[in-house]
Amino acid sequence: MHFPFHLRTVVIFLLLVFGIGITVLPINGQYFGRNKVQYEKFNFKVMKTEHFDIYFYPEIQKAAQQAARMAERWYARLSRIFSHELKKRQPLILYSSSPHFQQTTTIPGILGEGIGGVTEMFKGRIILPLGASLAESDHVIGHELVHVFQLDITSLDLPKYAGATSPVLRLPLWFIEGMAEYLSIGAVDPHTAMWMRDVTRRNKLPQIKKLIDPRFFPYRYGQSLWAYITGRWGDAAVGAIMKEVSKTGDYEDVFKKVLNVSLDTLSKDWHESMKKAYTPISKVTQITDTSSRPLFIGNRENRLNVSPALSPNGKQIVFLSTRDLFSIDMYLADSDTGKIRQKLVKTAIDPHFESLQFIKSSGCWDKEGKRFVFSAISKGKPVLSLVNMENGKTEKEVVFKELDEILNPTWSPDGRYIAFSALEGGMSDIFMYDLETGKLEKRTDDSFADLYPAWSPDGRTIAFVTDRFSTELSTLNIGEYQLALMDPGTGEIKQVPGFIGAKNINPQWSPDSKSLYFMSDTSGISNIYRIDLESKKIFQVSNLYTGVSGIMASSPALSVAQESGRLAYCLYEDDKYNIYSMDSPEAIECKEPKEQFGELMPSVLPPREKPEGELLGLLRNPLFGLPEETEFEVSDYKSKLSLDYVSPPQLGIGVGRFGTYAGGGLALFFSDMLGYHNVFTMMQVNRWIEDSVALVGYQNSRSRFNWGAVAQRIPYLMGGFTSGLDEVYGELAIIEQEYIFRQTNYELSGFASYPFNQLRRFEISAGYRFIDFDREIRTSAISYYSGRMLINEREKLPAPASLHFGFATAAFVYDSSFFGATSPILGQSYRLEFSPFIGTLNHSTLLVDYRRYFMPLRPFTLAFRFLHYGRYGKGAEDSRLYPLFIGYESLVRGYNTGSYSVSECDSDGNCFVYDRLFGSKILVANIEFRFPLFNVLGIGKGYYGILPVEFAGFFDSGVAWYDDDKAWFLSGGERRFISSAGVGLRMNVLGYFILGVNFVKPFNRPQKGWYFQLSFMPGF
Repeated sequence: MHFPFHLRTVVIFLLLVFGIGITVLPINGQYFGRNKVQYEKFNFKVMKTEHFDIYFYPEIQKAAQQAARMAERWYARLSRIFSHELKKRQPLILYSSSPHFQQTTTIPGILGEGIGGVTEMFKGRIILPLGASLAESDHVIGHELVHVFQLDITSLDLPKYAGATSPVLRLPLWFIEGMAEYLSIGAVDPHTAMWMRDVTRRNKLPQIKKLIDPRFFPYRYGQSLWAYITGRWGDAAVGAIMKEVSKTGDYEDVFKKVLNVSLDTLSKDWHESMKKAYTPISKVTQITDTSSRPLFIGNRENRLNVSPALSPNGKQIVFLSTRDLFSIDMYLADSDTGKIRQKLVKTAIDPHFESLQFIKSSGCWDKEGKRFVFSAISKGKPVLSLVNMENGKTEKEVVFKELDEILNPTWSPDGRYIAFSALEGGMSDIFMYDLETGKLEKRTDDSFADLYPAWSPDGRTIAFVTDRFSTELSTLNIGEYQLALMDPGTGEIKQVPGFIGAKNINPQWSPDSKSLYFMSDTSGISNIYRIDLESKKIFQVSNLYTGVSGIMASSPALSVAQESGRLAYCLYEDDKYNIYSMDSPEAIECKEPKEQFGELMPSVLPPREKPEGELLGLLRNPLFGLPEETEFEVSDYKSKLSLDYVSPPQLGIGVGRFGTYAGGGLALFFSDMLGYHNVFTMMQVNRWIEDSVALVGYQNSRSRFNWGAVAQRIPYLMGGFTSGLDEVYGELAIIEQEYIFRQTNYELSGFASYPFNQLRRFEISAGYRFIDFDREIRTSAISYYSGRMLINEREKLPAPASLHFGFATAAFVYDSSFFGATSPILGQSYRLEFSPFIGTLNHSTLLVDYRRYFMPLRPFTLAFRFLHYGRYGKGAEDSRLYPLFIGYESLVRGYNTGSYSVSECDSDGNCFVYDRLFGSKILVANIEFRFPLFNVLGIGKGYYGILPVEFAGFFDSGVAWYDDDKAWFLSGGERRFISSAGVGLRMNVLGYFILGVNFVKPFNRPQKGWYFQLSFMPGF
């Protein structure tokens, strides 16, 4: 999976939307949230080719050389297809594996396991991990480079400000991602064809306009549509459409102009071509295998049941699933009944494992059926976790600091060794680990892919998958996966005859060690086969309409019990991955695909009936654009700041509560190529220079210990405005007076953060703050008749003395919460923070914020919060410090400032209830019962139904107090808790902000009934 644009886009958009609001926060501000941990410190080099600057570290130099040649070959292919040359050199940043890639500093957000590469828009960087095979790396490089061409074509003369974003950003994902998949794979793709056969059988083919619905995976559906367009109008249509759409961003008009067909007609023709291609296939295949029985069938919310691993006797099965909705977890189940016995590993709120390698790996039982081994990522390092299956507890965990990623471990029958495939230096090889001595031995050492090891029951042989028999390294002519056998003692490797020109993966031994079961798409559909190793005969075990498959075409999806011979496999059907079992995998002798399908080729996306076209010729020519094998120029990486983004210049004139104003603002963002150094500057100039805002910040992300500094000047204005008629110099005049109280904060501070893992971190900051106070009256008088200015003056008034102090802050933060569309729904979070202030006013602040989220019954969440924030010490209650207030809608609802009326105050203007909302210390407790409204009402599918709307019933309570007017639970105190209750709705508005409305009753306001209160914040 590849996402094409920089996550920082979202951050900057929010900064621009909320404007000056950002200036009151430090640039490192993150109250809660999970951590992106940089476990490694990479020493990057730069390799220069004709068109690319390739960033890599020495450990992957050999793999980077190969990637450089692939990139140049892709450049030649795509420049031919698009008839376009890139305007500048293209940066390509490589990591050796997915765990390293997830630590990248070029993308500020957390990257999930399913993201295989990113093309960001500010510097046009491609960032990706090297794959487990040359084929994987080659595909991702091609896919991401398509995005570069898309951006370059549609952004030919655009400056770097918000109003000048590329038209490609306005195009739907199926358009841009589908094009990238098509151009990097072509029209021959058994995996996408599997998806399209499934949706065609279900008669759920979407109209093109409906492809924006997230139910339709843009990569697969988009690739199919582009295959149809190019199959009918030729591959040249891609470049023509791309250049036309760059002018308007309106793909519908462009399709009509270039293809001379309406979108509705195009949809109809696309659908008809698939029905024509796939209906005959359904007549000679099975929707579900008649000799199989379902074990785990998913639903709309649980689409993934994958990576099955049967116990030796076939009575138990371990698998990975999204059945608990919020994460991929590992389960142990009864393979006769499908009943879940235990959840072995949970990842949503468990900090231990960052990844279970659910896309590329599965686990293995030992011969006795008492232990289970699986690979995972913990603290950025690959580990083998050995589980005692009698009690479900971890027996041993082995960390491999020298490796980057571990896949598909397999146990030797004597229980002493574990063999596995591992990535090291950007290449995959077979390793063996001795559990008794702790010795790790590398059994292959080359650029070929070596995957899926499986130890035979007799212990004499390890079967595995490799491309060494089909790949030519000198020309990077990458072949399909083939089966091989390795002698674990000598390391000798022999090829197993399989299907030429097709994948042959996931080998599993028969109990007698004489046959291998495996998956192949030789017919164009991924099915299960068995090869007799003595006779070399291949037998077909399944004949399915969609196919046996994991999440990716190369994912594990097959398991065979080593004693009973029971077989379990993943079947893609109804847009889900389900697990079936086969007790007696009877096999028939394999037929040639032509005997089964005639002239039909199930792997070819319609309307093509056979592989053809300009793109196919380019993809099948490994020499086109390929540079000679050479040592490219390599130099050390040197950080150099360059402009990423400029917010659009903003000018404004208006009238507010302080009269007429004018102002403008500008923000600039800078970083270096690897994201080690980040600079943010902002200036907002208002009518008076003293009301201007200025900020400059720097953050260093070079290592796990992130640090930075910020200097800022921020004014806060309070006051009033009056207007009336009076005589001035004997003339009737309009007199306006502004009463202004200005507090200006000047700050110079430094900050640092150290994450222990994704859930825990420690933060510190320190600095100097100067707070200046200013009061003035601005008076203007304008002649009522002539409009002549009679008076325009400013008068300074006495103001409080300035404050200055040094400060420091230390905080410990924990966050395992799972955030839904509008609020957290599972897990817990807390923040403990202490800040001393030394100077004019000596005091300290203490913050304790604890939140817990339970889900007693899905989808209902019980949310609790306890919050204390207080100022302590001699200067804590100085009048120059604005008091704390508990009436915000984010604390205690029903007491917001704008909701009070004169009737709630006495004749002297004193409002008893309102005054109780202020103090130097506050204590707040909240309880919410929240659930997705449309889900519960049964309107729509998925967790939130048709819209991400959350219903909440709530009870809020809080108290604020001073040292001389204490809370009731303190000795001599009289201040009581104020509280409220009500119901509310929160909605996620297109991912941009949360809109909430509460119907609330404040219990401590006798004259105030139920009323509506708006909110623009997520739930606590």
